[in-house]
Amino acid sequence: MINPFHFGGSIKRSAIEVQNEPIRRVLASCKRALRLTFILTALIELLTITPILYMLNMYDRVMNSRSEVTLVSLTVLVLGVYLFWSLLEWIRTRLMLRISLRVDSDLASGVFDAAFRRLVGKRQVNANEVFSDLTQVRQFLTGSSILALMKAPFGVIFIILGAMFHPYLAIFAVIAMVILLLTAVSNQRMTTPVLKAANDMQTESIRMAGEALKQSDTALALGMQPHLRERWHEKHLNSLQMQLQASEVGGIMNSLSSFLTHSLPSLQIALGVFLAIQGLITGGMVIAASLIIGKSIQPIQQVLASWKQIVSAGQSYERLNTLLMEDQKDEERMPLPSPLGKIAVANATVMPDGTTKPILQNLNFAAEPGTIIAVVGPSAAGKTSLARLLTGIWKPARGTVRLDGAEISDWAHDDLGIHMGYVPQEIEFCEGTVAENIARLGPVSPDQVIEAAKATGIHDMILALPQGYDTKIGATGHVLTGGQKQRVALARAVYGNPKYIVMDEPNANLDDASERVLKELIANLRKAQVTVIFTTHRPSLVNCADYLLVLNDGRQVAYGRVDAIIGAAQKFQAEKQTPKPALSAAG
Repeated sequence: MINPFHFGGSIKRSAIEVQNEPIRRVLASCKRALRLTFILTALIELLTITPILYMLNMYDRVMNSRSEVTLVSLTVLVLGVYLFWSLLEWIRTRLMLRISLRVDSDLASGVFDAAFRRLVGKRQVNANEVFSDLTQVRQFLTGSSILALMKAPFGVIFIILGAMFHPYLAIFAVIAMVILLLTAVSNQRMTTPVLKAANDMQTESIRMAGEALKQSDTALALGMQPHLRERWHEKHLNSLQMQLQASEVGGIMNSLSSFLTHSLPSLQIALGVFLAIQGLITGGMVIAASLIIGKSIQPIQQVLASWKQIVSAGQSYERLNTLLMEDQKDEERMPLPSPLGKIAVANATVMPDGTTKPILQNLNFAAEPGTIIAVVGPSAAGKTSLARLLTGIWKPARGTVRLDGAEISDWAHDDLGIHMGYVPQEIEFCEGTVAENIARLGPVSPDQVIEAAKATGIHDMILALPQGYDTKIGATGHVLTGGQKQRVALARAVYGNPKYIVMDEPNANLDDASERVLKELIANLRKAQVTVIFTTHRPSLVNCADYLLVLNDGRQVAYGRVDAIIGAAQKFQAEKQTPKPALSAAG
């Protein structure tokens, strides 16, 4: 099946890669509908001959015979054909609309998941561009651009009809088509690479502006606005310069296309009149021949007029394919049983995409269900990176991270998430109620939500909010304090009674009273045989743990029982501070 999007594509792929393209597979599932659309287009193009034949008969037969019966008969027949023509166009429009909705429906979830995972992995992606590309593909399948491509082959039919009037008409149409086609191909080859680079640069400048606006408060307070503006403006100017280059390159070809568009109708009439003067065709044939030549070159002209949309759709197609192909999952794995919380990390090394230096190296530790592990270390020691590794957000470049014997990356997060809790260092909530956020945006179980809130000591705090558990929070909702955010995040982590919880600085914004509640929560989780791993800067929370993992510069310095590690550290410190005996003169 011919892929219409490849008219605007610029990325070369092998045959196997093309067959594995996600969007191509979706289009293949719509093969019958696309074929029917093409057949309908073929019938409609054939019916466009009707007004030409009608005009030819009016001038050469009806006017000469002055037969009113023939006039009425031909007019009624033509009106019937026009009615059938309109019906076919209505059916084609509805069919194309359903194809586009089918493609969007099949791709939307995968595109969202791919963009989501790419963002989680800290890889470059512009979410706005991704969904704009999906919209561009959908609109292409319902717009005039794809119809122009479908109509293009039928120009040959009108060339044959022109040859039936006189061979010169067919030769003229062929030459005009070749010139227009060469113009389009030349324009595409010269402008597409530059336009793609300009669009990529513009996307980057928009992304940079968005990131700057997210930090507007801090940037304004610290006087960073001019520097942010300069960085953004530099990329913005570069994108404008590239667009200018593309416009200048395409300007000559567009002017040539405009010249051809205006001159060809006059030239074809002149040719018809010349043939009529020579007695080779009739006066009625002059008009009919002019219309037939116009119909033969019209598809190419329509393709030229839609070329920008075709190229844009092709580029959107390529970007979506690249995103989806990089995110393609392995075959569905057999569902794993609910984890008990046994964790084992062996020789784990983390190297995020785009970096050449590991941020965590050769980590080795293990814990049985119900074990509490505290992770400590100075700033930039790798504690947050370890939390991401232990939740499967990041995959180890080397080594393994196993939960109940299975590599944690082998678990589908949709399945593992209900058995795992996570409190990130930077806490944000989705737009929704407090109850919906605690329930992780799934079906809200009031009993479980209240149980989680009471376990973390925030039930009364939530009731004091404007609408209690129904209070809207998130970007546009009620503003929570740092401590409130952290406590709601704790409730979200323990919702559903998970068996494995990872918390990154869970007491960073808690006061003494809230920290006591956190310690009680950890003790209760131990009794419930829940494995808990948390990072902290506060020594007071370390005493809640069974084991202590010490990190420094991304390396594991020590791991063992809390009392043993603290005792060894205290002994080392004491020995370091004890003065050494002076040497005697004889010594």
